[in-house]
Amino acid sequence: MKPLLRWIGLVVLAGLALQLFFLGRVALMTVVAPESTSFQRSEAWRIAREQGKLPWRHEWVGYAQISDHLKRAVIASEDGDFINHGGVEWEAIEKAWQRNTRAEQAAARRAQAQKAARAPRIVGGSTITQQLAKNLLLSGERTLLRKGQEFVLTQMLELLLSKQRILEIYLNSVEWGEGVFGAEAASRHYFRKGADRLTPYEAARLAVMLPRPRYFERLPNSPYLSSRAQTIVARMGDAVLP
Repeated sequence: MKPLLRWIGLVVLAGLALQLFFLGRVALMTVVAPESTSFQRSEAWRIAREQGKLPWRHEWVGYAQISDHLKRAVIASEDGDFINHGGVEWEAIEKAWQRNTRAEQAAARRAQAQKAARAPRIVGGSTITQQLAKNLLLSGERTLLRKGQEFVLTQMLELLLSKQRILEIYLNSVEWGEGVFGAEAASRHYFRKGADRLTPYEAARLAVMLPRPRYFERLPNSPYLSSRAQTIVARMGDAVLP
């Protein structure tokens, strides 16, 4: 019994030490911009392994050097209540769960009738803060343990960083294509201009790409991309900036 209790104690201490490490990393981000994220490092390794080279675009710019159009577009597209919530939108998560359940059930019915079916499209209900928490410090695996850690990190980000700082780090680190990270790199890659000069429509196109950036990078003339961008432009006036 004592060895078991000792192991349990060691696991608990290791868990606490990990949380303190994460807390320190998040606290440092109040004044120091993260050089890279966990997701960026994993992508760099994947690209280098698959291509034998590393085409990479990433340049940090301050909050004021990012067009307000892009800030509004990303909020309108990804997280409309960003300025008000505490990091997690439970209603959005519940709706995403219901949509995914329906998609899986429909796929199962098709598979039973046709003996084959495409995998259902899984949608999420993550806020900007949750997406940042996941990309900054966590692996890409989908487990309950990782999801729980994402929730803890989300609360740390909301507790220690301002909404403006969260959005600034997010816009500077999010993926916008194969080896393209951050608003400045994305703006120069797609529109040959700095992130501070984006028009409302250009900003909306970038925002619409976020759930599937590599997919839309290969389909720049996608009708969905253009149509959805027009919708986001119409919503941008309601987006409140931190």
